[in-house]
Amino acid sequence: MLSLFIVVLISYLIGAIPSSLWTGKIFYKIDIRDHGSGNAGATNTFRILGWKAGTLVLLFDFGKGLLCTTVISQLAWNIGSGPVSLYANWEVDSMLVIFAGVAAVIGHMFPVYANFNGGKGAATACGMLYGIEPISISISLGLFFIVMFTTRYVSLGSMAGAIIYPFSQLTMRYILGWEIDGSIILFSSVVAIGIVIKHSGNIKRLIQGTENRVKSFKPSQGKFNEEKAAS
Repeated sequence: MLSLFIVVLISYLIGAIPSSLWTGKIFYKIDIRDHGSGNAGATNTFRILGWKAGTLVLLFDFGKGLLCTTVISQLAWNIGSGPVSLYANWEVDSMLVIFAGVAAVIGHMFPVYANFNGGKGAATACGMLYGIEPISISISLGLFFIVMFTTRYVSLGSMAGAIIYPFSQLTMRYILGWEIDGSIILFSSVVAIGIVIKHSGNIKRLIQGTENRVKSFKPSQGKFNEEKAAS
């Protein structure tokens, strides 16, 4: 249990690094939480500071989730007597990557370095999922981009990618014969259901025809930069 606790703690502290907040304060002298949606995440950074800062934050936040699931989770084997499964049918490796990844996402959402006021965790969660099982999440991302670019609905693309996620893993395990632990498929199903539930408001607007569409995919210079150039 000690090894698992240490891995979870380290993953949380890494996930809690507020890249958007620090990028805004160091390079632009602003608190990103005081602008736009007020969210300390990559999306708001793109909106306010432009594509360069947004891309930097996106890659960093993605990297936090990926690092914790692929590297930090494996530290448990070198701590004390090593990790043990919480129950008999859960493989230790699967348990470690899931716990480390979730801790990183929680850290991003509630960072100790920023008074527990963080982002929504989408980029960090994506990195986490890549670390857990890269092929199924790649399929989901591919479907997300196809739906988003064809319909211009980000929400519809997100839900489509989420729904196909556990089904990709089920196909890989039971049709293609790949070794994927059942706990990972269960976790993926919970993630997919959670994303769809979180988009309940978007579903209503899609049905009513009032959901916002992406107007342009042209790289944004950011509202802060545009206002600065105009002044």
